[in-house]
Amino acid sequence: MKIALSQLNYHVGNFEKNTEKIIQHIEKAKKKGADVVVFSELAICGYYPQDLLEKERFILSCMESIDKICNYSHDITVIVGAPSINNTNKGKRLYNSAFILREGKIYDTIHKTLLPTYDIFDEYRHFEPNKTFRLVNIDGKKIAITICEDIWDEQSSDNNFAQKKLYNVSPMEELSKLNPDIAINLSASPFSHDKETKRKKTIQQHASKYKLPFIYVSQVGAQTEILFDGGSVYALPDGSIQNELAYFNEDFAVVDTENRSKPTIQPFKGNIGKIHDALVAGIKDYFNKSGFSSATLGLSGGIDSAVTVVLAVEALGAENVRVLLMPSKYSSDHSVKDAEDLAKNLGIQYDLVPIVDPVLAYEKSLSDVFKGLEEDVTEENIQARIRGTLMMAISNKFGNILLNTSNKSEAAVGYGTLYGDMNGGLSVLGDVYKTDVFKLAHYINRDEEIIPVNTIVKPPSAELRPGQQDSDSLPDYDLLDSILYLYIEKSMSNEQIISHGYPRDVVERIVGMVDRNEYKRFQCPPIIRVSSKAFGGGRKMPIVAKYRN
Repeated sequence: MKIALSQLNYHVGNFEKNTEKIIQHIEKAKKKGADVVVFSELAICGYYPQDLLEKERFILSCMESIDKICNYSHDITVIVGAPSINNTNKGKRLYNSAFILREGKIYDTIHKTLLPTYDIFDEYRHFEPNKTFRLVNIDGKKIAITICEDIWDEQSSDNNFAQKKLYNVSPMEELSKLNPDIAINLSASPFSHDKETKRKKTIQQHASKYKLPFIYVSQVGAQTEILFDGGSVYALPDGSIQNELAYFNEDFAVVDTENRSKPTIQPFKGNIGKIHDALVAGIKDYFNKSGFSSATLGLSGGIDSAVTVVLAVEALGAENVRVLLMPSKYSSDHSVKDAEDLAKNLGIQYDLVPIVDPVLAYEKSLSDVFKGLEEDVTEENIQARIRGTLMMAISNKFGNILLNTSNKSEAAVGYGTLYGDMNGGLSVLGDVYKTDVFKLAHYINRDEEIIPVNTIVKPPSAELRPGQQDSDSLPDYDLLDSILYLYIEKSMSNEQIISHGYPRDVVERIVGMVDRNEYKRFQCPPIIRVSSKAFGGGRKMPIVAKYRN
């Protein structure tokens, strides 16, 4: 059987564009002689629509798109993901479904069994799970169709106190009892930098365990903070990968389950290369799908803003990025020069707007109120908030979206100023630890010096007081990030982290800072997700809670 894998970038709620793309690829599959063409999970409406699924018009639009696509299902079978209505009088009103379209009509519908409710997922909020298992007969072949999480039944809970399988049923195990000829999985599996290997291993294990050709079709692109990297695959019954589609790009391939060909495998990129590509894709789609084209940010001469602006230029083009240089009386001449050199290297518009006079004006206005009090973090925050105000003025005046440059290490411990350097419409580095920001800078400079070397090698500093360095307030970033990773990604307790050899006083201090600053992160802009545990929807903590780790 010849099966087309159609890996596309969908837009939530953009039924016209999504449907148009799907139809174009159906016609392409026909020309390539495919018997079946497969699209990804919820391709019709885009993944994930969240509470748009509660709107009747939204669901009706999905069905109208299905009806339109049916008209193109002559001489080919189309398998495409969309929500379907639960017509029983029990359970949630929708299923997450795979529609099988043939000869101009809906031939069959298969529903998703395993509905994830962890990390960024909350599918049981909207969907009823499938409880019965059957195959779909297509041109004499018995097909086992599953949807995304249905093949992840072996995974365990991330909670250290409950290492057990998340699910008590295996859809593929149940379907294998019916002796299928081919397995197909429609997926919308979000990207994290460590997931590619796990995902391919999962697919290979299913293929070899059940001795089946295994088709896995995912999607690409970003939906707000969630990224999809593609990498659709066709695995042979021995578990080897025969075809692997592109990462972070739309792609298409026709595979023949009866005949082997020369394997097509994508080159493997390291974690930093994947994070780089993911962030560029995240910026690009956030702007394109929101209807914006230009970005702005404050360029300080520091490494975070430097990496952010380079990624923005890669995503949007130099002509669509504008920056402000806003030195204070504490800014070093070298920082200003580093920022100017970077702006010139990138060919972007930059403006120099010193904040010395606005700071003096604030100090004068508050002089009576603050009389007799020592300067402290208040005066530092005033500088950050003035910069935030200036950046938002540029955003308002010229229609540029402000990119936030805070990294994950800073966001974790609250090393940032609300309504100042935490401003922005999108957080680019909010899921990238500081140690990885340095690695990204070296990756950007892998062929030529784009980011000035001094920006990379100088000690990090907010430059809000004389001689300030990040190390005045925070542990060394290698130590800080190691502890943060164990606490945030691995959900370890203080004692568990300490048992790994970390100093008790440092662990307790860092964990306390993370817990106390939940209220700040609650007010952060959307963060592009590149790890398995990003702040935002992937890590839900109460702001007002007595409990501390």
